[in-house]
Amino acid sequence: MAALRNGPKTEGKRAGGIDGPTNPMVTPLLTDLYQYTMAYAYWKAGKHNERAVFDLYFRKNPFGGEYTVFAGLEECIKLVANFRFTEDEIAFIRKSLPPSCEVGFYDYLRGIDCSDMEIHAISEGFVVFPKIPLMRVEGPVAVVQLLETPLANLINYASLVATNAARHRFVAGKDKLLLEFGLRRAQGPDGGIGASKYCYMGGFDATSNVAAGKLFGIPLRGTHSHAFVSSFMSPDEIIEKSLKSRDGSNVCEDFVSLVQTWLSKLKWSHISGGIFGETNQSELAAFISYALAFPENFLALVDTYDVMRSGIPNFCAVALALNDLGYKAVGIRLDSGDLAYLSSESRKFFRAIEKEFKMRDFGKTGITASNDLNEETLDALNKQGHEVDAFGIGTHLVTCYAQPALGVVFKLVEINNQPRIKLSEDVSKVSIPCKKRSFRLYGKEGYPLVDIMTGENEPPPKVGERILCRHPFNESKRAYVVPQRVEELMKCFWPGKSGKNREELQPIKLIRERCIDQLGQMRPDHMRRLNPTPYKVSVSAKLYDFIHFLWLNEAPVGELQ
Repeated sequence: MAALRNGPKTEGKRAGGIDGPTNPMVTPLLTDLYQYTMAYAYWKAGKHNERAVFDLYFRKNPFGGEYTVFAGLEECIKLVANFRFTEDEIAFIRKSLPPSCEVGFYDYLRGIDCSDMEIHAISEGFVVFPKIPLMRVEGPVAVVQLLETPLANLINYASLVATNAARHRFVAGKDKLLLEFGLRRAQGPDGGIGASKYCYMGGFDATSNVAAGKLFGIPLRGTHSHAFVSSFMSPDEIIEKSLKSRDGSNVCEDFVSLVQTWLSKLKWSHISGGIFGETNQSELAAFISYALAFPENFLALVDTYDVMRSGIPNFCAVALALNDLGYKAVGIRLDSGDLAYLSSESRKFFRAIEKEFKMRDFGKTGITASNDLNEETLDALNKQGHEVDAFGIGTHLVTCYAQPALGVVFKLVEINNQPRIKLSEDVSKVSIPCKKRSFRLYGKEGYPLVDIMTGENEPPPKVGERILCRHPFNESKRAYVVPQRVEELMKCFWPGKSGKNREELQPIKLIRERCIDQLGQMRPDHMRRLNPTPYKVSVSAKLYDFIHFLWLNEAPVGELQ
């Protein structure tokens, strides 16, 4: 299949040596039927090779916020680099279109690729804002039209979930470990893979998704479930009880007895404060078994029966026994209950053990929390006070429960060098015509002040030179800016035959670093959860005048009778 689609290896190198899309379902058929009916109509009218420019952008930031993280570009470029039809696909299109369609159209499809196209885009991982083009796609109108749906599809969810991840990171804080645990609740395999990739890009540290770890090199995290704990009955089940010390110098022949000795010490120690008597023995057996299997990575789920009366004492007994052999337990996971209270009480218990038994750093034992967490619960935990070091977040993160779609649009802005505009009674849906450049202007404190769009042939903004920034549609909203730094946003990621240098696609770790750096540059009032300050998006004075000239020129004049 790959050979049929991507052609011989020489062709792959001619296209830049770019692999095909991660998901094999991303083919020329992954589009809406009307893209093919329009392509046929263009071809029938002899317009199919007319040079068109489309902007891909969104109209409103998601989740009630004032910023978005741009993601999905790499998959778009992979699609474009490998966009060719197989005979099976052409046969299906022929069957799907009316029989009146001429045979010559299907010969035209056989010859289609994206070598005559150019794609300029903002770098993946950048913080972006409404109306600013994320991608500018230029090429033969019929080909570009065929790409509309898959490009929007590849950008929409990727940017949405990366933004969701960034928002969770902002609330949790920079020092907390964030783990994406959403695979089982994601919308199918592709939703699960995409969520893991773009949550990592948006600032999460690791995923539970093994396939995503293999595909993208994302760090993996995971231990055991409640089922593992409840599958044991008692420590008597444990047959292999020996454990070699970490340095290999000796072997503890009966690790179970060592754990039970420590549990007895804890029970009669004053630090227990009478909070536990007999702990659950099936839980103890599960913890011992897991520690014997993973002495270097022992992390226990402590809420199967009772956190403070069983889970924490059992965990501590196993952790202390491991410590005797030179190992250091990773920590615990809380998956239910009052996470603020339980994490605080657990931390007190760990610190008391460190003090009582002179166990260095035992008080810093890791505490991970999960259980349907979202932005609101993280914010509430911060306000209540908690001792959680890591958060495992799933359903609300990967399903983007608070908002299901970003609303990416793809609008024609120029054809045959003639600017085009899409009008609407809803001003937010009026498009900004012509081929444009976009710049980010920075102030004295290093924060971005405003993004500005200019016509392609306008002189760019310059450092230290005052420029008038205008709202695209509201004449009273305008301001002069003297930028201290000017950054052009769009770069050429697919030059086609133009001969321009192609911007290389970056590894996901570098994109993640770029995203974190970008978010760190933003002014805090743009980032806050409640009532964030809107970031300014503007056009140059010349582009403003042209928009309104074209608007008046294209809008029909009414007649009163």
